[in-house]
Amino acid sequence: MADAPASPHSTELRTQFGELDIYLFDQLLRGRFDGRRRVLDAGCGDGRNLVYLLQRGVECFGVDRDEAAIAAMRRLAATRAPALHESHFRVADLTRLPFADGSMDAVICSAVLHFADDEAEWEAMVSETWRVLAGGGLFFARLASNIGLESQLGHSPGRMRLPDGSTRFVVTEALLIAWTTRLGGRLVDPIKTTNVQQMRAMTTWVVEKPHH
Repeated sequence: MADAPASPHSTELRTQFGELDIYLFDQLLRGRFDGRRRVLDAGCGDGRNLVYLLQRGVECFGVDRDEAAIAAMRRLAATRAPALHESHFRVADLTRLPFADGSMDAVICSAVLHFADDEAEWEAMVSETWRVLAGGGLFFARLASNIGLESQLGHSPGRMRLPDGSTRFVVTEALLIAWTTRLGGRLVDPIKTTNVQQMRAMTTWVVEKPHH
């Protein structure tokens, strides 16, 4: 049986929101991005999480290590927010972000941190994204964890092969809580994890930076 054509509802939603991470959408719905004018997508890919914000006049920035992804991101921005200069979107590593301290009101880091080679690189990525975040700013991350999979993955963070066959740097709940404290941040939500049929676990970590 042939697939039915896309419904007008899904087409309209995709036009408005792109392929927005559903957990980031939840933060938008709850007002967590209200009033945040400068937003960095750290590991932006082709811009799937910035479509809505670009269209709403938010000053968006993005970095990715993939030149082709940044080229696609710039094309997207040119159509959705033509006033933004292409220099807002750059090829860069998360351990060396080309932005000033405290220059961003929010940082999105969706499905990126788990590509760290080891704990030292993971820590460098988190520290650097936190550096560019302004006081009162919001850090949103989705990343692989062992939560709910401890019997298969053990109880320590590290780079490992998941049951779904992928290799990721996997965090623990204890690591995220410890780093929230180390950064001086505040958990905006409890740490939440989606366990995908015991094959992988993806955790949402949302932290607010204190005003200084």
